[in-house]
Amino acid sequence: MTKKKVLFICEHNSARSQMAETLLNRLAGDRFQVESAGFEPSALNPLAVEVMKEIGLDISEQKSKSVFDLFKQGKTYSYVITVCDEAASAKCPIFPGITTRLHWPFPDPSRFTGAWEEKVAETRKVRDLIKTTLEKWLEDEK
Repeated sequence: MTKKKVLFICEHNSARSQMAETLLNRLAGDRFQVESAGFEPSALNPLAVEVMKEIGLDISEQKSKSVFDLFKQGKTYSYVITVCDEAASAKCPIFPGITTRLHWPFPDPSRFTGAWEEKVAETRKVRDLIKTTLEKWLEDEK
């Protein structure tokens, strides 16, 4: 069985897209080949690392990638899923081939304010929302 290729994109590839990539690999890595990238790659967000560790997933060694580098390599995807806001998703290049584009805007942990514990709690909500969204999408994908 050929795996469908999925690319998650957000602005920095530091939290939302990294969590989505890891969660989809955990939920259905047997059916999908998953990558993530960003428009302006930066270091992993420690909030994302923390909340993923809570559910037994270590993303601390993952690296941010540039969506434009993947585009220049001529990569193709069955699904390109933006997980950032509408304005940022408009920067997404059009990948060649037959691609279904989806837009799932999730709050950006890098914009959360407050004490560390408050930001972790908000990031945990984003992680859980991503997981729920993926589970529903996977049901529809059967």
